[in-house]
Amino acid sequence: MSNNVLAAVFRPEHRLKVVFGIFSFICICYLLTPSGSLRSSFTELQIVPGATWTATGTNAHIQAHGPGIIKIQSTYYLIGEDKTGDMQKGHFKHVNCYSSTNLVDWKFENHLLSRDDSIPELGPNRIVERPKVLYNEETKTYVMIMHIDNEVYQSAQIGFANSSAVCGKYTWQGSTRPLQHESRDIGVFQDDDGSAYLMSEDRPNGLHIFKLTTDYMAVAQVMYSFPQNIESPAMFKRDGIYYLFGSHITGWNHNDNVYTTATSLMGPWAPWKEFAPHGSNTFESQTSFVLPVGKDLVIYGGDRWVPKNLHSSTYVWLPLQIKGTIVKMNSDAPWTIDGPRGVWHSAPAPVWLEAESARLQNGAKVVPCPACSGGQAVGHINGDEHGSIQLDGIRFATSGRKTFRLQYVFKGIDERQAEVILYVNGNGDTRKKIVSFLPISVQPGIAVVDFEVPSGLHSLSIRGVDGKPGPDLDRISIPK
Repeated sequence: MSNNVLAAVFRPEHRLKVVFGIFSFICICYLLTPSGSLRSSFTELQIVPGATWTATGTNAHIQAHGPGIIKIQSTYYLIGEDKTGDMQKGHFKHVNCYSSTNLVDWKFENHLLSRDDSIPELGPNRIVERPKVLYNEETKTYVMIMHIDNEVYQSAQIGFANSSAVCGKYTWQGSTRPLQHESRDIGVFQDDDGSAYLMSEDRPNGLHIFKLTTDYMAVAQVMYSFPQNIESPAMFKRDGIYYLFGSHITGWNHNDNVYTTATSLMGPWAPWKEFAPHGSNTFESQTSFVLPVGKDLVIYGGDRWVPKNLHSSTYVWLPLQIKGTIVKMNSDAPWTIDGPRGVWHSAPAPVWLEAESARLQNGAKVVPCPACSGGQAVGHINGDEHGSIQLDGIRFATSGRKTFRLQYVFKGIDERQAEVILYVNGNGDTRKKIVSFLPISVQPGIAVVDFEVPSGLHSLSIRGVDGKPGPDLDRISIPK
């Protein structure tokens, strides 16, 4: 890199401070796969576990907790619990649906099922958890199965609803205890022949695998019962082997989740084993789903619950390493996904720029932050005064979709927002997105945003919106 390029990027008045070394900074070079071939722009999109994920259509954190994912043609649909504004009660509001073609960018589609005071199971102070959707080829309908309970968890039932569209309005069909068993956390599995199964946690008796009727609207028989109390069950099948995942019962607190395998749903099943590093508490998450993507990629989908503010719970999605009956999940680092090809890579280490070293505008100023990387952050990012920071001289050698990480702090209850603006090549082209930030307790949080970025020299601005305070900004990562 020439001195002229360095001078253009590190202009003194901007005081850009690079954390990981000058020669790794912003001259973003070609990204190579381990084989040396150029990665597609698709693989530059990152999944950042535990971050705030902002949805298109709401400009708010995705509210699909305890979810399942169903794929229809080339589109994935994420269906889960809406805990908007929920601190600790967990009372039912909606079952939400989001869509994505790349498993990174999610668009809000619809409330599939909502509180309904005329239906006892869906009324005030009721619990509706872990909604899962299956498509029934025979009836041409989408069937939703979920855990139904009262607020003290004594009903212990499963509920059924159906719809002609995956993200359409679902019609309530009723609730029951499966073959008279208590049922709390549930999961579903659809086998190669179209038969469907319910995994259900029964507190007095353990975990059951039930076969559903051909229309998926009732339970037909017990296939297998585990004596152990395992909840949050999820299953997939690969090369003739069934893999069943779940967690121990520790309330909203995380634990070392486990898995087992078998070549028949009727067993024998192998002893339960941990798949994440012992003591990691499954990287502070609880199993919600496991999703095969292509031939070689299976994604673990977990919830990182925040018991005192359920609204702020996040998602931990990570690739599983599978060899025969051995499953490992060794890291919770950000990763890139190429969904169409079903492959993944560890995300390259980004270049971090300290927010206090950027150009501060319209009242934004440096504030103390003991937990931040440099002991400081930039506060007063707000809408009234349009307080903002701007990073100039960001050069990319290649075009593509790129993920930026925004590290921040603030305490409270509600989400905050900021507008992120990419100024392209100084030619008047601007790209804008609203990004949501969840409140954090101790350590700085991460929010993510991605842009389609052409090669060249750009600027990035972050400012408050709608007259409301934004987060205090610690540092910003620029993807390599």
